[in-house]
Amino acid sequence: VTAVTVPGTLGSFQILKDHAPIISTLEDGPVIIKASTGEEIFNIKGGVVEVLDNKVIVLAEAVVA
Repeated sequence: VTAVTVPGTLGSFQILKDHAPIISTLEDGPVIIKASTGEEIFNIKGGVVEVLDNKVIVLAEAVVA
């Protein structure tokens, strides 16, 4: 994974390698996971994101198909 973009409460933000540790609330919107082979998009209904030690954890209230 090269980047993760999440819909933060104050606007979307991108998480790259060696990002500072953060915990943030999320709004409804797309979570975009980019890799060298392409990207995947998951539309979520709010939640929380945690970034620590080059790991990204998204806890979403729901994922919309």
